[in-house]
Amino acid sequence: MQNGETSIKKALEKKAAYGPDIDLNKYKVIRDQKVIDKLEDAPKDIKERMESVGITSSKETERDGSIMFIDNKVSHCSNKAPEGVEIMPVKKAMEKYEWLKDYSWKLVSPDKDKYTAKTYEEDADGTFVRVKAGYHVKHPIQACMMLGTEKGMQTLHNIFIIEEGAHAEMISGCTTGSHADDGVHIGVSEIYVKEGAYFSYSMIHNWGPKTSVRPRTGIQMDKNSRLINNYVILNPVATVQSAPAAWLNGEGASCQFNTICLAHPGADIDSGGTIFLNAPGTGAEIVSRSITKGGRMMARGRLVGNSPGVKAHLECKSIVLEDGGQTLAVPELETSFADVDMTHEAAVGKIARDQIEYLMSRGLTEDQAVGMIIRGFLVGGIKGLPQELTDEINDAIEKSDLGH
Repeated sequence: MQNGETSIKKALEKKAAYGPDIDLNKYKVIRDQKVIDKLEDAPKDIKERMESVGITSSKETERDGSIMFIDNKVSHCSNKAPEGVEIMPVKKAMEKYEWLKDYSWKLVSPDKDKYTAKTYEEDADGTFVRVKAGYHVKHPIQACMMLGTEKGMQTLHNIFIIEEGAHAEMISGCTTGSHADDGVHIGVSEIYVKEGAYFSYSMIHNWGPKTSVRPRTGIQMDKNSRLINNYVILNPVATVQSAPAAWLNGEGASCQFNTICLAHPGADIDSGGTIFLNAPGTGAEIVSRSITKGGRMMARGRLVGNSPGVKAHLECKSIVLEDGGQTLAVPELETSFADVDMTHEAAVGKIARDQIEYLMSRGLTEDQAVGMIIRGFLVGGIKGLPQELTDEINDAIEKSDLGH
């Protein structure tokens, strides 16, 4: 382990492959936060920030489990379906289950970069979710990650295990407190989808305009499993760099990455993902829908066909609303097998004036017309979005100034 510790120490200075570098020494790890027994009793400002990312106390009865981290401490954890779902802090789960060490730091390397190394060094806590074999979750599981301290750093290590034949949906809301705009969020997530299981994982973000976000996600998929990963960021943020990786190791597994993004002025957002299709009959799709209002938006996607008989598609589409913004697309397809079906397309454009005028002729104002076109662009081309997530996106668009 000495060599491993040495590599992690070195990785604390290792810049990520993509995205602006962050000096982590400017931020502090806070572990002392208030415990909230019931989400409905949360302070008003915390409730408002929760609601902005789809996490509400009034809906907790419509959730099969809830967990909330403020900075680096669990503030709330409850479970409405203990017969089929386990939800608890990772540290508690590691104490409960000896076998869990075989799932920890296996899909994301601690020495990948300074952000994973920092999370490992901090012995970070996080969310553990286990959906038991054959159990179908009736209501979504919800998790809230909140940065609660100015100049604070949040380091979380999450482990999700969806066992054989289980079905689950999870909504993860990430946000800042009302006085904590300048901070760093690092979320390391390891997701295991077992044979015949289904997992829908939606992340909704509402950070502060000075927040830097560095998620690191690894996904392992077994035979005939299915995963839909939705990543939504529509509000101002300083910088985001996200590139989940999925390994489809079982025949018939399928994986879909969806990114819905708005880059505000000053934002630097680098998103994408890599999917390794390692078995016959596996399928993958990476879809990015982005709009820039003056920020920089980089959409990356990499599909690697490591087996014959795979099918995969990559799609990056972007709208430039205002001059000064920057949008880039980097699609990659890779294989050494002849018997594959792998495609990609990328497009950048603007909202056509004739579309706006047509909708105005039907009685809409110009702002309403632009908003309708944007809604259709962001969600219309993505299959499998939960209705609740679509409603959240529509609500965010209504509250924004996209039509102005």
